[in-house]
Amino acid sequence: MGLFRLNFAELPVNTLVGADRRTFEAVTQGARIDEACRRKYLLTKQIRRLLDPFYRINERRYLSLPALSDMEAPVFIIGHWRSGTTFAHNLLSCDDRFGCCSTYQTVFPHLMLWGRPFFKRCMSALMPSSRPTDSLALGVDLPQEEEFALSNMTPCSHYHFWMFPSRMAAYRDKYLTFDAATEAEREEFLQALDKVIRIALYVSGKKRFLSKNPPHTGRVRMLLERYPGARFIYLIRNPYVVFESTQHFFRSTLDAIRMQEITQSELTREILLNYRALYEHYEADKRLIPEGQLVEVRFEELENAPLPVAERIYDRLSLGDFDRVKPAMERFLDSQRGFRRKNYVFDLQTTLTVEQFWGEAVRQWNYHP
Repeated sequence: MGLFRLNFAELPVNTLVGADRRTFEAVTQGARIDEACRRKYLLTKQIRRLLDPFYRINERRYLSLPALSDMEAPVFIIGHWRSGTTFAHNLLSCDDRFGCCSTYQTVFPHLMLWGRPFFKRCMSALMPSSRPTDSLALGVDLPQEEEFALSNMTPCSHYHFWMFPSRMAAYRDKYLTFDAATEAEREEFLQALDKVIRIALYVSGKKRFLSKNPPHTGRVRMLLERYPGARFIYLIRNPYVVFESTQHFFRSTLDAIRMQEITQSELTREILLNYRALYEHYEADKRLIPEGQLVEVRFEELENAPLPVAERIYDRLSLGDFDRVKPAMERFLDSQRGFRRKNYVFDLQTTLTVEQFWGEAVRQWNYHP
């Protein structure tokens, strides 16, 4: 099956292939589709339409699911993109008490309760084996951030900017921080998140959801109102590294799934503003998190001493017996020993840009170029 895998640049469709009709039409209505992207758009639209009958079957199955009355409060891994949230997610997901949103669920959230084995095989045969940004492994069953699933379930998701980057500023104000969203939009988003969690836990047979989702960094207040007992793990990383790494991550991902072009200068500006929005919202709202429900972790410490830091997270958030899950984490870390992260050298322009836009975070966390 692996012989037919594509890389991101060769993907013939984008992630909206897994959207329900209402979401697809709401997101694409009136949107500019660049000529170079029209073929991908049309194929995405055609395949999505063919899947509609299966989506309806899954929705009927969802409506008949039993209630998850004994679900434990979710655990949210937050922090700006490229801050180590994926590494933390992969490490903590070694605990078999957690249920996670899988990569398959992010693309096909409406094909989780009927037809999943068949569609998983199809997706596995075609999807890239690693991420374009850092070569971390990809797989249909590996944990993934649920915002991609949400973008296929509701128009009220920040990740629609991947397809329509000309709207990035509007998506930030409405659906990254929800500052400009209506109460109805907030509720629709939270209902979609409830659905993602409920299906992930039902399919996995688990009682506690482990989330990794950078956009949630700007939604702490909303999440606490919905899940008062939620735990939060906030990842911090050197802003100079985050800036350089995010530029590469956004550009490579956009090139694979976008429907519009965006210039590098426009993209850089949006990255700078996204970071500020997330940083300011988190700093303003973290005071609302009750004692014992938040731990802040520097990625550099987690990378250098993952097991001691993980044990501190378990102790601080009362996540259970760390010794029980430690062997599984050790096996995961052994599998990652050949992985090498990029070493960054910052030019004067990068240093000045980060200090101008993100200087408050640089000083608060005492980072240097």
